[in-house]
Parts: sequence; structure tokens; C-alpha cells
Amino acid sequence: MTTEAESKVWLITGASSGFGLAVARRVLAAGHCAALTARDPVVLAGLCAEYPDQARAFAMELRDGASVAAAVAGAESAFGRIDVLLNNAGRGLHGALEEVSEAQMEECIAVNLTGALRVIRAVLPGFRARGGGRILQVGAAAAVSNYPGFSVYGGAKAGVELACEALAAEVGPLGIRVTVVIPGPFRTDFIRRSLDRAEEPMEAYARTAGKFGALLKGMDGKQPGDPDKAAAAMVRISEEERPPFRLVLGTYATGKVKKHLEAVRGELEAWEAVGKPTEFP
Repeated sequence: MTTEAESKVWLITGASSGFGLAVARRVLAAGHCAALTARDPVVLAGLCAEYPDQARAFAMELRDGASVAAAVAGAESAFGRIDVLLNNAGRGLHGALEEVSEAQMEECIAVNLTGALRVIRAVLPGFRARGGGRILQVGAAAAVSNYPGFSVYGGAKAGVELACEALAAEVGPLGIRVTVVIPGPFRTDFIRRSLDRAEEPMEAYARTAGKFGALLKGMDGKQPGDPDKAAAAMVRISEEERPPFRLVLGTYATGKVKKHLEAVRGELEAWEAVGKPTEFP
């Protein structure tokens, strides 16, 4: 059990399911405190009742700046500080770029990119004032190399990953560490609970986006990744003095990253003679 001096205060977004819930259970069991957020905090009542002295629930709507600010302020008021942010909340969107509606596209970006950055911005003043803090941003394998049907979702996740790359350089001298967690397929309820789909699929994309959508449905509940083991890895990284910027989880994602790096190098070398000599002499 963690001693009071060693105890950390976590802010966990999307704490009602998936990685958020797995990490929440692990840090609370270890004696840490956790500010847990969800759009409807009632769903967190059971976990808070289980750990009445360590857990507090707060409403957070990522698309609403006032809601995010209120949740962060509430967490800091309840516990005196925030030490670690697990920025986990998000929603998927499946559909070819032409298939998804304008509203779906805007919401996906608002939640997964703008909303994620909004939460980070809200915790930074407290981190700066205390001279340190940890940010764990949950990314996606689709941000490494994308799939047909994930153009908007993968694009939003890639955007937040690159934003965090700049953020890490900005806040590193201030004692704040940033890690993007890149999971492969884990056995959470993301596919059936948090994945929106194009309302009117088009026959033209049946063999691309449609095929990938069928693959997602078929793997639901059979994913090889264990969320509890992922949670353990995230908690460990939060305790490292020099954590990696990217933490890749699972065999699939590890192989995907390696394959992508090889493909980028191969393409660069193949077209270097065309792209490189484009400067003034």
C-alpha cells in the first residue's frame, strides 16, 4: 500500500470504462487518490463508494470548455493538487471520409483532438506552479498508419499525438513529462460502446472502409490485449523519472510501428533523388 508521502493524485478522463476504469482501479487499490470524470458522473458512484476517501467523481464534457475547467478546478479543490493526468476519454468514428456526416466529423475532432488538448491546457497551470506533473495521453494505432474508414478518427488521434510532441518540448524544462500511449487491440468495450458509424454507408467503399468495419465487429470481445496489463504499464510509466514519449502496448501495435518505420524509410530512400535536390544552390 502506498504511504501518504508517496501518494499521487490522478485525474482520469473517461474513467467509467476501458483503460480509464482499469487504471482507476489499479491506482486506487495502490492507495493513490483519483479524480474520476465522465459525462455523467453517476456511473462512477460505485467506484467512489468503494474508495470513499480516495475517489471523487466529476462531470466533464470535452466539447465544453467551462465543463473541463470546472472538473479540473473541482479535482484540485478536493485533493489540493493533480500529479498525473490520464487523458483517456474519446470516441471512435468509422466511415469513409465521404460517408461520415459533417456533424459526425466535427464531433470526432472536437472530442478526440480539441477536447483532449483542452484538458491538457486546464491542468498545465497547476503543474507549472508545482514544478512538475505527468501527462499520459491515450493515442491510437490508427495514428501510426491509418485504416480505411478511420480517416477522421485516425486523423484526430494523429493530431493530438503531434501536438503532444511539441508540448513535450515546451513543458519538459518545467519538469512536466508527456507520454503518448499507443495501444493495439485491447479487450475493452470501445467497439460496441464508443465507436460511432457512418449513418449511410456507400457501396463504393464496401471493399475498403466496409471491409474494415466488418473486421472490427468480428474482433469485438476477442482482442488479444489485456486492459489490466495495459493499466499496469501506464502506472509504471507514470513513476519513471525519464519516461518515453511513446509507449507502445501489445504485440500487434509493436509490429505495426516497426513496419511503418521500415515503410517510411524505404519510401524516403526510393524518392530521395526527386525530393532532396529542391533547394537553392
